[in-house]
Amino acid sequence: MPTAFITGPAGGLGTAIADALAPTHTLFLGGRPSDRLDALAQRLGATTWPLDLEDADAIPAAVEPIDELDVLIHNAGAAFPGRVAESTIGEWRVTMEVNVIGAVALTLALLPALDAARGHVVFINSGAGINASPGLASYTASKFALRGFADSLRNDEPSLRVTSIHPGRIATVMQEGLVAYEGGEYRPERFLSPETVAKIVADAVNAPPDAHIHEVIVRPTG
Repeated sequence: MPTAFITGPAGGLGTAIADALAPTHTLFLGGRPSDRLDALAQRLGATTWPLDLEDADAIPAAVEPIDELDVLIHNAGAAFPGRVAESTIGEWRVTMEVNVIGAVALTLALLPALDAARGHVVFINSGAGINASPGLASYTASKFALRGFADSLRNDEPSLRVTSIHPGRIATVMQEGLVAYEGGEYRPERFLSPETVAKIVADAVNAPPDAHIHEVIVRPTG
């Protein structure tokens, strides 16, 4: 089976993506070691891959054994609710390191393996990567940067397929925190389910080889 490396697989959307791709791909689950990650790997017959996106310098050595890779899915992300005046440099630093620098470092480290397979890189972006979201200053900036990196990768590596997925709000723990910051009531039925977004990701990954899906924008109907 083709191989897929997924970052941030231990909960929410990441777990749903792993479930959606497990029938068609051999999975590498990249993240910080945890019982939840181990349990997911055991359930799906996947391989865990210790990875810390905040430590970009350590990423090349961490993935050095991978010499061929069909799919890389950048799902891991950090978000700190807050408007510009409320944000801190520390929050900006972590957000950029995880959402942008870590994603770039992992892509560069795996580029030879992806090139060897004429692979596919999928970026789980956000609606905030198209239109700025109030109360998510550093997150919005990071997602705009991630979209720019995806577009540049697509231009510079024509042998690869590169897809940016821009979902609206998803019913996850991160969403609960954002709704709490906004002073609202968290009602998961108002948002996209992780399984819905994961199916869209899997559809893009499993698209026929003559199709190159550049960008997918999906919003909840509720």
